Amino acid sequence: METCTAMTAESVGEILQKAGAEVMVRSGRSDSYSAPREFSFEVKAIFPNGMGMSVVARQFNYRDAWEASGRVNDLVDVVLLRNGALTPLPKGFPWFQGGEEECGLDEERLIEIVECVKNVNVKLYLLQEMTGDL
Repeated sequence: METCTAMTAESVGEILQKAGAEVMVRSGRSDSYSAPREFSFEVKAIFPNGMGMSVVARQFNYRDAWEASGRVNDLVDVVLLRNGALTPLPKGFPWFQGGEEECGLDEERLIEIVECVKNVNVKLYLLQEMTGDL
């Protein structure tokens, strides 16, 4: 069985803070399986370049067949925001091409996306809008 790093709201928030983002964290689903929220946690971030991200762990994954132990969040979904609206990244980036959401990301790929988004020069949007590429 492959091992994935379990993520928590706090660990995802820390990844984003280390990248220079302002972060808000909220937990959803509690330890009770029947809790009403559809997600385990959500972390929202805004970077100094104005780009924003919403990272959501929708549900717990179980590492044993009977769901008795090993309950973890090892995959998250990320939505990209610019000026408060959903957005893809400009052409030429490895993520968010043709869509504003990346799903099923492990911690390693989440860190790659955070590094990518924090370094986006938002003037690329204007340039690609002017050339018709976006």
